[in-house]
Amino acid sequence: MAYKFRVRCCPPLKSRVSERRPYTILNSKFKPCTSTLHSAVNSSDGVTTKLLIKLQNGELVEAVIMRYDTRLGKYDGKPRPGGPRSTLCISSQVGCKMGCKFCATGSMGFKSNLSSGEILEQLVHASRISAIRNVVFMGMGEPLNNYSAVVEAIRVMTAPPFQLSPKKITVSTVGVIHAISKLQRDLPNLNLAVSLHAPVQDIRCQIMPAARAFPLERLMNTLREYQTSSQQKIFIEYIMLDGVNDEEQHAHLLGKLLETFQVVVNLIPFNPIGSLSSYKTSGDEKVTKFQRILRGTYNIRTTVRKQMGQDISGACGQLVVNKLDKSADHLTDIEDLHI
Repeated sequence: MAYKFRVRCCPPLKSRVSERRPYTILNSKFKPCTSTLHSAVNSSDGVTTKLLIKLQNGELVEAVIMRYDTRLGKYDGKPRPGGPRSTLCISSQVGCKMGCKFCATGSMGFKSNLSSGEILEQLVHASRISAIRNVVFMGMGEPLNNYSAVVEAIRVMTAPPFQLSPKKITVSTVGVIHAISKLQRDLPNLNLAVSLHAPVQDIRCQIMPAARAFPLERLMNTLREYQTSSQQKIFIEYIMLDGVNDEEQHAHLLGKLLETFQVVVNLIPFNPIGSLSSYKTSGDEKVTKFQRILRGTYNIRTTVRKQMGQDISGACGQLVVNKLDKSADHLTDIEDLHI
């Protein structure tokens, strides 16, 4: 495949060889990637780029490049290490069956799993625009519901030519319990992020219908086993929804739930998704108070996610594609050619 040679661009074959019929057919029928970059839109501040990628079957998925300058500001009270870096938020499915009420992707329903190659090609397309140092599986879809393709793609990402460190790759899940149990064995040293979003089961089920299949007590026991085995911290994602899960009592319940774990809690301000959701994001004062309770009372490292790409609908929870591109690219099997 093209990624093995880190293909960055492919001039047409006819620019390098004669236009004899075999090469004309190769040039018109074969491509280094099965997907194509349909469009790339930059945010007004230039730090976010949303990629719309057309798959071979005409379906569309989105991926997002986020650029950070880690030399600026502080992280959890300490100077930020390193310099500029780009993170790619990658999709694992077309649509999603989890149906989270605060996420636009859930409104699409589930359409199909991406192949490992289609997952990797998002990295190929993004690498032509920015030097990618980190990959987060936080785009469209539930990664652990497409387990084998995601694992295969990550194994390639951590091998030449990409050679990303497993510590630079994060897989986010709503809490698919049986797959979490396998992840440490199959992909050691990987970062695991769990979309918890509420400290009690009732609220989780209210905003994340799929949570009914993953009871909170069982999920926490699974995370305990994962952490004991991996000896790694776990990232906890927590969306801040005004009047739903952002009160002081919720902060204390979350603190008690997590105080014996080694975790980093990432508070995520809700990003509007139009008529798809009536939720509102928590005010800055509530977010700050929530963070102070977790840090001060429970000594839990807690960050607030920077809002990026909201003006291009590229922020957390805003990825959605509802239109099938009818002009699917039909690639030819080389065995079917008669030259």
